[in-house]
Amino acid sequence: MNLSNLTPEKGSIHTSKKRVGRGQGSGKGGTATRGHKGAKSRSGYSKKLGFEGGQMPLQRRVPKFGFNNINRKEYQAVNIQTIQSLVDNKKIKGSMDIQSFIDNGLASKNDLIKVLGDGEIKTAIKITAHKFSKSAKAQIEKSGGEAIII
Repeated sequence: MNLSNLTPEKGSIHTSKKRVGRGQGSGKGGTATRGHKGAKSRSGYSKKLGFEGGQMPLQRRVPKFGFNNINRKEYQAVNIQTIQSLVDNKKIKGSMDIQSFIDNGLASKNDLIKVLGDGEIKTAIKITAHKFSKSAKAQIEKSGGEAIII
């Protein structure tokens, strides 16, 4: 083996592109397949993002209104009746923290959790969450439990 008979591994080369703009003898000389004149034939041409050939672009045609607050916090809502059903099914006992919300499929690991007061809780349970509604907190404390805000 020597330098004159080295070839790339079979399958490693995928390009079979013809080199353009290398003279008339190549068959792709002259205009180099770009056609005649116009912006697209020039070097350095790049179409602007969203450009529609002079037609009013979609992002300018669509009406815009409202306000998106970049600081908004999204909470995963969990009702008290859901927690009570987990207690009835013996999936949780005594206390419920963020990890038990995740384990029972009520939230994912990056969610902020808010406990809402829909339903009724009969068991004294210690619940740890990011937020509680007034009615949920009242019901938990009425049943002898504790609502702990992280």
